[in-house]
Amino acid sequence: MSALVGQSVPRVDGAAKVRGSAIYVGDMVVPGALHGGTVRSDVARGRLRGIRKDPSFDWSGVTVVTHADVLHNRVALVAFAAFAASHDQPILAKDEIRHCYEPVALVACEDPVRLQHALRAIHLDIEPLPPVLTIEDSLAGKTIIHGKDNVQKRQRIEHELGETMEAILSRCDVVLSGRYRVHHQEQLTIEPQGMVAWWDSIGVHITGSLESPYKVHEAIVHAFELAADQVHITQAVTGGGFGGKEEYPGVIAAHAALLAKAAARPVRMIYGRKEDIEATTKRHPARIDVTTGCTKDGELVAVDVKCVMDGGGYVTVTPAVLSRGILHAAGAYRWKHARIEGVAVATNTPPNGAFRGFGAPQTLWAIERHMDRLAAKLGLEPLAWKRACAMTVGSTTVTGQVLKESVGLDECVTRAAAASRYDQKRAKYGEVGGDAAVRVRRGIGAAVFLHGAGLTGSGERRLESKVRVDLETGGRLRVRSASTDTGQGTETIFRQLAADAARVPIDRVAVQTPSTTSVPSSGPTAASRTVMVVGSLVAKGAKTIGDRVREFAAKKGWNAAHPDEFARAGDALMLELGERVSELVAYELPAAAAWDDQTHRGDAYPCYAWGCDIAEVEVDLDTFEVKVLGFWAAQDVGKAINPVLCGGQVEGGTLQAIGWALYEDVVWNGGKIVNARTTNYVIPTSKDAPPFSTILVEHPFSGGPSGAKGMGELPVNGGAPAIAAAVEQAIGAECNDLPLLPERLFEAVARARAAAAAATGAAR
Repeated sequence: MSALVGQSVPRVDGAAKVRGSAIYVGDMVVPGALHGGTVRSDVARGRLRGIRKDPSFDWSGVTVVTHADVLHNRVALVAFAAFAASHDQPILAKDEIRHCYEPVALVACEDPVRLQHALRAIHLDIEPLPPVLTIEDSLAGKTIIHGKDNVQKRQRIEHELGETMEAILSRCDVVLSGRYRVHHQEQLTIEPQGMVAWWDSIGVHITGSLESPYKVHEAIVHAFELAADQVHITQAVTGGGFGGKEEYPGVIAAHAALLAKAAARPVRMIYGRKEDIEATTKRHPARIDVTTGCTKDGELVAVDVKCVMDGGGYVTVTPAVLSRGILHAAGAYRWKHARIEGVAVATNTPPNGAFRGFGAPQTLWAIERHMDRLAAKLGLEPLAWKRACAMTVGSTTVTGQVLKESVGLDECVTRAAAASRYDQKRAKYGEVGGDAAVRVRRGIGAAVFLHGAGLTGSGERRLESKVRVDLETGGRLRVRSASTDTGQGTETIFRQLAADAARVPIDRVAVQTPSTTSVPSSGPTAASRTVMVVGSLVAKGAKTIGDRVREFAAKKGWNAAHPDEFARAGDALMLELGERVSELVAYELPAAAAWDDQTHRGDAYPCYAWGCDIAEVEVDLDTFEVKVLGFWAAQDVGKAINPVLCGGQVEGGTLQAIGWALYEDVVWNGGKIVNARTTNYVIPTSKDAPPFSTILVEHPFSGGPSGAKGMGELPVNGGAPAIAAAVEQAIGAECNDLPLLPERLFEAVARARAAAAAATGAAR
């Protein structure tokens, strides 16, 4: 039987999704189910003085729930790391309003049209208070909305030093400072949030669109003060997550369960697109200040970074996002000294949360833009210089972690540059840039980057993730884990890993639907850990089962190499034992791994994935529209278990990065989103996708199955800075703030021209 790892076997869920037979939560038929909805605040900050039901409305058959009906009015989140979420977010507002769209009351009834009338018949008495809507306003502290200074979290990394950063910088030949900004981004999954809940004699059952069933489980256990075995959370077929269905499902699940309990009927809560955009979490905006010092020859000496993230109205997972952000803030480079500070502040906007990349895209944007500026100041070609400064095996990160293996960045740069003809195009487009008669110009730019695979530091040790593999009749294996497939192909990958490890055909392996009732906790489907961490457990458990059956067959003199003989031996083994044959495997961090949560020192991640992105663009200097002509992504994934699915992750993440760079802009007015529609919140479509050249580089990681390491988030990290570098070459003006909308590029060119004119005048 040929090896399955490394082959692009077809997706096991593909046919059902193409045919339309896959059952999403919105497709579920639940007899007697009511439709649920949410009454939300329409002010950004205020004091809730009362909730009034319109007496003229017929309230018969309508269930209404408020904070008074909640046993523990806090959204609890799984504490998977030392930077875990604070339980400060109420399930329903009691007296304080911290953002527009804050949930205040819940309503359920049989008719969805009548539900809309009922929602409008509930009136909220809210005393408006002055809101804090920006990072700058929050830092100014004129209005305090969180703690004593609006700061949700502070974190710090220091590397080497021995003296002040200021003293080190004063001795550097070249010192450069810059400020870089990034904005909100909406996950905009193809399927909005949705949950169905019902109660019976054994507890509460919730099925929905979600990424991490045990996170929802924790929230419901806490809210209703239930025993763990009274809460049953099951994943429905899920149409995308990108982090948007990591922690937020705990909110909507609690709402559905509250209504179901009050009504004594099942309740469906399915968000429409507008509500999904307005009320749910987004990528954290950030303002990042970077100062660097180097020698005149370009040898890196010191990096000083201060990253301020906007956490929104409640903390949620912001401390963990901030932590990953500052851990990636120095980029993929070798620094002798580093001082990196992270600060998260509160604003009166909906809380921000998990999003693919989890803080790394924000800080990598800043360091890559800064390195391009520094290369220009040094008079060096940016990609060649970055390559010379990049980490290799044996390098030490800013946390003091020595990289011992699996660092394929140099190969990524080599292959991406060759495939794109970067050097030739960079020189050619630079020559055209000075010709004012050319109104459509091209540029090419590159970014080098990394992403820590797995949970930060001691996170995996705290989780103690588990997977169970069962032997079933007919020589079949069943994989039980809480890792969910949200479109990335997890079920297919797990089948490949299990079949290879057990040496059975792939059609003899099944993957259990993730449900807290029938699978052990494998940790969240997040942090680029599913294949590397959970997949290694799948392979280990399946191998143990396979070896056990073969040992039994050998004693009987049977040839278990044949699938039918393997099945015969497995059935006989279970019959002889009189019990199920099962293997429960728990993840263990490498013994040498050490991490200090407080100082951010030690081995931040088991390993890193690496990448080099190169973008070629065309910019119309009259309209300032940007077209991406080509995109080359060379990414070190350790081992591509399924190359087609792996390549799909690279292309999908890259397109998401293109959207973040060029199109997507959440527009706010007084704390409200004014473009909460797919008609005016613009994302790239298939027509906007450039020709992708995906190059899978494989530098195996010894701790991953067949050498694989996490790479689901890596692809989103490099696209924006690569595009910005290309646009910058085309227009001749710096691009340091996202998004790169036409009007902003127009302003950047105007500033550049004004600065050039001022410099010319001063020279005269």
